[in-house]
Amino acid sequence: MLSPMTGYYHSEHLEHFGDISEHAPELGRKFFDWYGSAMADGALSAREKSLIALGVAHAVQCPYCIDAYTKDALGKGYDAEQLTEVVHVASAIRGGASLVHGMQMRSIADKLGM
Repeated sequence: MLSPMTGYYHSEHLEHFGDISEHAPELGRKFFDWYGSAMADGALSAREKSLIALGVAHAVQCPYCIDAYTKDALGKGYDAEQLTEVVHVASAIRGGASLVHGMQMRSIADKLGM
């Protein structure tokens, strides 16, 4: 059982991610083939995709992805200043998305005459 101080996330799980397909090997193979293709050099370089993945990891708040793509991006030559800027871009997009949903609130409030 986890103590309240331990939390749910365990960074050591990341190194065993490939084992996720143990009970569904065909689906796992399809996912990892697709994932590998999506992250390979194409119109965008694998290096550029690593930076995008780090931003998305922050936007969807996946600690495993944040760990993996921080290491990957650093390994591909990005520095801490660049990675920090990516976090700010992701945060700005998340903040803007939250604010624009305020238009829904305003619409309802206007209809109710408030």
